[in-house]
Amino acid sequence: MNKNLNAIDLFAGCGGLSKGFMDAGFNIIVGVDNDQAALNTFVKNHNGAVALNADLSLQDTFEQIKEIAGERKIDVIIAGPPCQGFSLTGPRDFDDKRNKLYLAVIEMVKQYQPKAFIIENVPGMATLYKGQIKEEILKRFRDMGYNIECKILCAADYGVPQIRKRLIFMGIRKDIGEPEFPKIMFTPETYRTCRDAVSDLPELKNDIGSDISEYSQEPLTEYQKLMRGNCTVLYNHLGTNHTQMVKDTIALVPEGGNYKDLPAGWGESRKFHMAWTRLNGNAPARTVDTGHRNLFHYEYNRIPTVRESARMQSFPDDFIFTGTKTQQSRQVGNAVPPLLGQALGKAILDIVGESNSDEE
Repeated sequence: MNKNLNAIDLFAGCGGLSKGFMDAGFNIIVGVDNDQAALNTFVKNHNGAVALNADLSLQDTFEQIKEIAGERKIDVIIAGPPCQGFSLTGPRDFDDKRNKLYLAVIEMVKQYQPKAFIIENVPGMATLYKGQIKEEILKRFRDMGYNIECKILCAADYGVPQIRKRLIFMGIRKDIGEPEFPKIMFTPETYRTCRDAVSDLPELKNDIGSDISEYSQEPLTEYQKLMRGNCTVLYNHLGTNHTQMVKDTIALVPEGGNYKDLPAGWGESRKFHMAWTRLNGNAPARTVDTGHRNLFHYEYNRIPTVRESARMQSFPDDFIFTGTKTQQSRQVGNAVPPLLGQALGKAILDIVGESNSDEE
């Protein structure tokens, strides 16, 4: 298997998708985003990759990426463009400037002609405007010489202890082959659970701990061993100083329960489908979001720490998040789980690896 394929990560955030591609054997050249806090985390964890704070809708950014790449060929483009621009009347307005970020990805593929690309987005995009936006994206890439398919993947199927679904577009240049999504590795009966993910971490019952600390016990599961790797220091496991009222309210919610389990008069400040939700230790986590204020630990009366949320997202313990705790939580919640990224990276390598060997 060839391990010298180069990739660039557009809308990289802290780099969950590119971390997965790195683990699959790719060389990440650059991560581009406009969130400097996320880029600070990206550059700390991506083995010499450049973090570029830039607007992807500007031609200047294309030139900057070319300059950073130098003589290196861009073999694969991975991207997670935001889709809030699609507040339109349908695909006839696809070139509306509000869609400039999606158009930037299309333009980037057109300019670099990579062997393959991955675009990820929320599942709802598949049915937006009765699927017309999705079909327009497929058509544009096919017209540019790519075989492309899209599919909704669930992260839990690839070893992530979380139910998180993403719409994935996989494109392969027509002279190379056809897209083939990674085979499912786990089933609902074998899914990794919240307990599998975090039961070895200090409980933080009586104090909130510190941002750099030590493990209090040996790993208890294979997944915990995988997440620890060779890491001997525990990062980002800092608790939250909840008010007594919040703690008392959480204490009334049973494992796997939510606000509906609270007695009358309790938890009135938050009443929506995710409010006061306690994780179920014997099931994968609900989708980890950017705020982490509505999901509570399956056993302790507090929200998960950044490290616990990162474990549920499959970030290894030596992936260190920087910035304020709010920024760190946003970085974790916005990310593609690295284990899902790794499965996609390996699938791409299986298709394009041979063609890369032929070129050398």
